[in-house]
Amino acid sequence: MFERKSVNELIELAANGAGFELKANLKSTNDLTTIALAAKRGGARITFSGMKLRPHKEIMQIARAGGGNITFTD
Repeated sequence: MFERKSVNELIELAANGAGFELKANLKSTNDLTTIALAAKRGGARITFSGMKLRPHKEIMQIARAGGGNITFTD
């Protein structure tokens, strides 16, 4: 469901504290990092799924931005 939302909509949701799960394999690392930053600001808990092929360095970048508010699944 959330895959059809724009990045701006996802940022708005996260910044306002809405937690959700997102199939993240089709989103750029920059987009996921921005969503993670919004989650940190808003206190939202977000799960990014479909991350198994993403490089470790990129996952770490997203994790740092989220400040503990992001969970990853494959």
